[in-house]
Amino acid sequence: MRPSCDRNKPHNGHFAQIQPLYYIKMYTKIFRAVIIGAPGSGKGTISELIVKTFGFLHISSGDILRQNIIKNTDLGKKAQSYIAAGQLVPDEIVTKTMIARITEVGNKSYILDGFPRNGAQADILSARCQINAVIDLNIPHDVIIERVKHRWIHAPSGRVYNIGFNDPKVSGKDDVTGEPLTQREDDKPEVVAKRLQLYDELMGPVLAWYGERGLVTTFKGRETKEIWPRVERFLKDKVNKG
Repeated sequence: MRPSCDRNKPHNGHFAQIQPLYYIKMYTKIFRAVIIGAPGSGKGTISELIVKTFGFLHISSGDILRQNIIKNTDLGKKAQSYIAAGQLVPDEIVTKTMIARITEVGNKSYILDGFPRNGAQADILSARCQINAVIDLNIPHDVIIERVKHRWIHAPSGRVYNIGFNDPKVSGKDDVTGEPLTQREDDKPEVVAKRLQLYDELMGPVLAWYGERGLVTTFKGRETKEIWPRVERFLKDKVNKG
């Protein structure tokens, strides 16, 4: 039996406060998934929809690191220096941060975003908790570079808005707080292009690692609204089989 993790704290993501209880009661099976996609592929939006629909927790390495950057913690200062340069935060920092969070949430269903990102991290994760599915978002790079020009965030919460698809109710304002939205430093086209190159180099082996275990399902498309219905059907089928 795989070791379980400890107690959970409430998730504070975009849709956390409106999780429908009847969905949470319906999907009682513990289910863990990894979502994989290049920066700007829509991982955050798809993950929020999964949280809203299934009641899963969304554990995002990027969100955790950005919260630390905002709070100006030691971890945040280290992460910022890499992110601003278009580089990935070193494995040691990400692994320690994510395993701590996974341990904290305990026996809950969750989707991991941004972890694992290499075979060594996948091995560490496999030794701790069983992963039931890997969702691979396959979006053309030219679409991503164009898309990030229209992406805005509410930095304190990590909520993401995409103009033309997931627009804020009031232009330039967060739906919940009304505070101004901003664009990330790492959403600049030249930084995105560099990150996409790094992504291809690093995530290919991870997809191969999970592919050898029959866990990868790839969703191809150009828009989140095109991909989401297929992801939803896939997860409902997987969870209901339990």
